[in-house]
Amino acid sequence: MKFVKASLLTVAAATLLSGCSGGVAPIVSTPVENIDTLPLKVAPLTDTQLKSWGAADLLTDTIPGMSVDRAYNEILKGRKGQKVIVGVIDSGVDIEHEDLKDVIWTNKGEIPGNGKDDDNNGYIDDIHGWNFLGDIIAENMEYVRYMKKLGPKFEGKTEASVSATDRADFQLYQKAKAEYEKDVKEADGVVQQYTGILSQVKPAHEAMSKKLGKENYTKEDLSGIQNPTPAEQQQIGMLSQMLNFGDSVPEVIKEINGGIDYYKGRMDTHFNLKADFRKAVGDNPDSLTDTQYGNNDVDGPDPKEEDAQHGTHVAGIIAAKRNNGIGMNGVADNAEIMVLRAVPDGDEYDKDIALAIRYAVDNGAKVINTSFGKYYSPHPEWVWDAIKYASDNDVLIVNAAGNEAYDLDTIQVFPNDQKGTGEEVGDTFITIGALNYDYGSEMVANFSNYGISSVDAFAPGVKIYSTTPLNNYEYLQGTSMAAPAVAGVAATIRSYYPSLSAKQVKQILMNSGLTSKTPVILGGDESNQSSFSTISKSGKMVNLYNALIMADKMSR
Repeated sequence: MKFVKASLLTVAAATLLSGCSGGVAPIVSTPVENIDTLPLKVAPLTDTQLKSWGAADLLTDTIPGMSVDRAYNEILKGRKGQKVIVGVIDSGVDIEHEDLKDVIWTNKGEIPGNGKDDDNNGYIDDIHGWNFLGDIIAENMEYVRYMKKLGPKFEGKTEASVSATDRADFQLYQKAKAEYEKDVKEADGVVQQYTGILSQVKPAHEAMSKKLGKENYTKEDLSGIQNPTPAEQQQIGMLSQMLNFGDSVPEVIKEINGGIDYYKGRMDTHFNLKADFRKAVGDNPDSLTDTQYGNNDVDGPDPKEEDAQHGTHVAGIIAAKRNNGIGMNGVADNAEIMVLRAVPDGDEYDKDIALAIRYAVDNGAKVINTSFGKYYSPHPEWVWDAIKYASDNDVLIVNAAGNEAYDLDTIQVFPNDQKGTGEEVGDTFITIGALNYDYGSEMVANFSNYGISSVDAFAPGVKIYSTTPLNNYEYLQGTSMAAPAVAGVAATIRSYYPSLSAKQVKQILMNSGLTSKTPVILGGDESNQSSFSTISKSGKMVNLYNALIMADKMSR
């Protein structure tokens, strides 16, 4: 017994020393600065570089990554950190993935499979988190839910015929209806356009495959055809154009079919005015007190786990097992992923998000990633209260800015930490835009939202390679990928410097990053340019190397 007690004391002492400035030598590295003087990378990225560009160093690689590998090699080598729980509120995570299974959080207060709430946290058998969606996969957009709710009251009415007390709801209904009609028209147009393209590309491809004796031909193969007929000339021109969009025509055809399926799927789910998707859960989504719903199936009900693709990719960016010779390396080496399934294929419910944030806070998460968003919110106060709850309990929330190329200072996206007045509800919420790997005028992703008041910083978000279900790995992109990159940096800081508060970690993320006065193209529109330093609150791109240097100084 004395030996056990002594061992525990030794472990405790070692743990304290590993996270305190007094137990390790101070960092003496020089921060990366003055990046505007660095040369632009001319050569395209190799396949190896592309798979890990988010970890690259701008100074040594001329790639605007977060200096992750350099930080581990030069700063963290030989140091030990503490475990940090990161709550991933998303579509679900494949917890058995080969590169994630060793970093999934386990609730030690629960006895698996006994059907009891052993830790009295209100959730039965919540071993790895909680599934607030139950068996739901698809859902409506929030404005469609508004139409269902308000349509019976306002359909066919004019503003003049509506009472003053109902006018705000009537205007909301009209706005939702206009967006619905716009999006349905767009989806239908894309399906028709893609179907038309496919009807021409497929026979042309079949003819050229037969002529060349192979399906995977190149532009050079096409241009090398001798004495083509007028019909073949037309086919060669069309197929050469298709090869601008993929490595092979079969790949492009697959992408076109995928686009058709996606937009047809939106008609059946996102824009469906008749289906009641929430019925499968059985709760009242407009009551925050009705909390007895969902289950512990955190990867979702789909046997193929396609619904968990997004969340699995996000989890890998944060914490895929480092240096295990499998797949890829996450940013954080001491993170445990707590899975909160609350984001369907469609718009999330405010109730699920509010409860998921509170679950993460109450069960030990120190960082929460929220890679989702919508532009309508019936109960924003529930989420704002949860964000303040996280702030009051020293938890950092890392949020994706969104992918519509909007200036968020002119439009409100949810979740956010700013009420209509601009007042922040908490000081531990950080919103992240997406970077491209082309350093220079095109380094802001053409889809990324931005805003000097509403977006805090930027991080890698274009063509990010990470884990996907059933032991797969894929490239995905979006601010959804940029946020978990920063969540990984935050988790690393909290692991090696646990004495720092969530508020201090946010300050470090914003103040230690790299800045540039380079004019950058916004929304892919060359006529819309601004200095990189003026499109976010910090004017910076998050950098782990610099963050650790600042964290070390702040902790002493």
